[in-house]
Amino acid sequence: MEFLDYLDVFQVCDSTFPIGSFNHSFGMEHYLFERHIKKGHEFAVWLKNYYQTQFRDGEGLLIKLTYEALEAEDFELLLENDLIMDASTIATETRNGTRLIANQMMSLLEELYGDTIPHLFAYKQAIKEGLAYGNPAIVFAIFAHHKQVPLKEAFLMYGYSVGSTLVQNAVRAVPLGQKEGQVILNRLIDQLGELYKEVVDLDRYYLGANSVGLELAQIKHETQEARLFMS
Repeated sequence: MEFLDYLDVFQVCDSTFPIGSFNHSFGMEHYLFERHIKKGHEFAVWLKNYYQTQFRDGEGLLIKLTYEALEAEDFELLLENDLIMDASTIATETRNGTRLIANQMMSLLEELYGDTIPHLFAYKQAIKEGLAYGNPAIVFAIFAHHKQVPLKEAFLMYGYSVGSTLVQNAVRAVPLGQKEGQVILNRLIDQLGELYKEVVDLDRYYLGANSVGLELAQIKHETQEARLFMS
């Protein structure tokens, strides 16, 4: 593959890519509300735990499973994984937020690349027909696979993309200094390398295994009075 293909994928990873992820904290804001997060080091602990649990067994694993389904030319398996992931996301706001981000990502990729990505078009049609709900990890994996990005690189890039957005959201909400945010993000890079070693050994039966504490925070956020984020 050419380096230009990597740049195309890097564009999607940019935290300024307008897919709405800056509107979501995925439960982090409720930890702020309950004062479990007050400063940068407490946010760093939250972020590490988020990746070690909900990301690893959720979107991180979904990147790998999507690659496997595409390599096997098993589109039905890809749709099944979408349904499992959606059903495993208990908090309504988080579930709806995930769907919205996926649909915005698909719409923007369609505007940029038209109908040149067959599996992406098929996924969008499946969502329209009620056969799937939409998950940004699946959308990203389809795009990265189309660009012939190896699985490991796709996993690391997507993981970095999610972390970069969460850090920027924390800069606004905790608040953090930009320098402190970058230090936390740099530590996440090392964690992602270790997480990939774990994810490659997981099968689809781990998909959607969430942390109870994170799920409760995401559920409680739905009734939180003062909020900066949608989830």
